[in-house]
Amino acid sequence: MTHITPEKLPEELRRAAGVVTGIAATFTAEDVKAASELPGWTRGHVLAHICGIANAMARQVEFAARGDSIELYDGGYEGRTRAIEMAAGHTAEEHRADLDAALDRALRAFGTLERAGWQTPISFRGGVVFDGGLALWRELTIHATDLGTGRGPETWSRPFCEHLFEFLAARVPEGQRFVLQPLGLPAVAIGAAGGRSTAINGMLTDIAAWLAGRTPTLGSLRATAAADGVDLPELLPWPAGVPVTR
Repeated sequence: MTHITPEKLPEELRRAAGVVTGIAATFTAEDVKAASELPGWTRGHVLAHICGIANAMARQVEFAARGDSIELYDGGYEGRTRAIEMAAGHTAEEHRADLDAALDRALRAFGTLERAGWQTPISFRGGVVFDGGLALWRELTIHATDLGTGRGPETWSRPFCEHLFEFLAARVPEGQRFVLQPLGLPAVAIGAAGGRSTAINGMLTDIAAWLAGRTPTLGSLRATAAADGVDLPELLPWPAGVPVTR
């Protein structure tokens, strides 16, 4: 698999942030109020959430640099929800200004790190700064798709999809093993060694979208078990911790 390193992650974050701001730049007042791909959320909710997570991850890095620790969101998960609801109704111009400020803050925080800084502990999931950077990458990339402008999972890069295979292995139910077989690429096994095996065949992005709980857009997914066609398996929730994607 293609493994993302601290040296490569800042460029991936800049690219993902550019996609989000590029989409937001096209939004009218009505576009912001329109439904997103996430049930119950408008595009304004998604934009507000992206601002919130970008600021949250930036302050994780900023506090870590001082040897301090702080919770991800002011007021915890409830504080996150309140902030999203308060900002969701902003105008398109306000959303763009908020995005620019939040993403600039986050990109500066991650972009100025020395190598050792990536391994500094943070409160998010009890991990280190590098984990926070990967989480922001997931948030920006997946929620750009959730904005519902036609930029679907088929646009996700190979490194991003392979990162999702690794991160979302925690969604495999106990006692099961999924053999992910993206077309033209090496197979990847996730889940319990020796567990009940299901092969998931299809385009790389379709497999990643399914694992991420998004709609595969290329119609290529097939599941087999013991050489017989079966339904796609049920997945566990996203990995435990403060939810990093809705």
